[in-house]
Amino acid sequence: MSGGSTVAKAGIGFGTALAITISWSANKSLLWAVIHGLLSWVYVVYYALVYHFK
Repeated sequence: MSGGSTVAKAGIGFGTALAITISWSANKSLLWAVIHGLLSWVYVVYYALVYHFK
């Protein structure tokens, strides 16, 4: 059971990587990519609602 917690602590999470990727492809800005990476899933959900579910 301790193996799962080790994986979660190693590196960035999937939500963070996804947010950075989406942000970079949309804005081409490192600053926005870092900010959106910190917001993680909040930005991913926002992007999906605003740009894909109109």
